[in-house]
Amino acid sequence: MQTVEITQPWMRIQLARVFRKYVSPSTPVEMLKKKTKAQWICDEFGKGFRPIVEVQKAFVSRPMPDEALCAILWEYKDRGQKGYDLTERMFELLRNRFPEFDISGPERAGRDILLGEIFENYTKPDRPADFIIKNGDEILAVGFARYDSDRGGAQEDDRTGGYSHAAREILEYSSKKNLNTKVIFVNDGPGLLLGSMWDDYSYLEESSDNVMVVTLRMIVERITKEWLVK
Repeated sequence: MQTVEITQPWMRIQLARVFRKYVSPSTPVEMLKKKTKAQWICDEFGKGFRPIVEVQKAFVSRPMPDEALCAILWEYKDRGQKGYDLTERMFELLRNRFPEFDISGPERAGRDILLGEIFENYTKPDRPADFIIKNGDEILAVGFARYDSDRGGAQEDDRTGGYSHAAREILEYSSKKNLNTKVIFVNDGPGLLLGSMWDDYSYLEESSDNVMVVTLRMIVERITKEWLVK
C-alpha cells in the first residue's frame, strides 16, 4: 500500500514491477499502475500473494547490486517516451497549421479526453481520445495518436481492430446527431511496417471519407481545413 503514495509515476510503476515479480506474479502491471485499485487488488488477489517470509528470503538472497533486476527495470526506463514525443510534436504541427482552431488534449502525459464529456449522450461515454479539434463550439475532429514500436501478430490485430470499432462508433453517433465530425488517427514508428498493419490502416481510411490515417510527416500535407469543415 505504501507504493501508491509515491508521487513520481515512473518510480511507482517500477516498484509495481518489482512487487509483481516477488509477491504476485499473477497480477498484471497495468492493473497495478492504478493507485485507486491498490486496496481492491489486496482484497481480490491477496490470497495468492506469496508469504512475506518467502518474499524476504528471496529478496535477501539476491546480490547487491542486483544486475539482473536492474537490467529488467532498465528495459522499461524509456517506455512511453516516444509516444510522449509523438503527441508533443503532433500538437505543435496541428496548432501551427490551424491557428484558428482550438486543438486540445493531453500533451505528453495526462488524462485522456472521454467522449462522454464532449458529446451529449454518447454511445460509450468512457471512450478515451487523445485530442479534439474545435471551431468555436463545433467539434470538427476526434483524434487518436499512437507510436507503434514493435507491434505485430495479435497486438497488431488488437490495435487496428480497436481503431476500426472506435471510428465506426464515432461516425454512427455523428450521423445520428447530424454532425460532421471527422476521425483522425496519427500513427508513427517502425511497427507500422509489421505484418499487415499498414494495409489495415489503409482499409480503415477507405471505409469513410470522414476518416484519415496519417504519420507525423503527413499531417501538414493531408489534413486540410477544407476536409475538416466540409
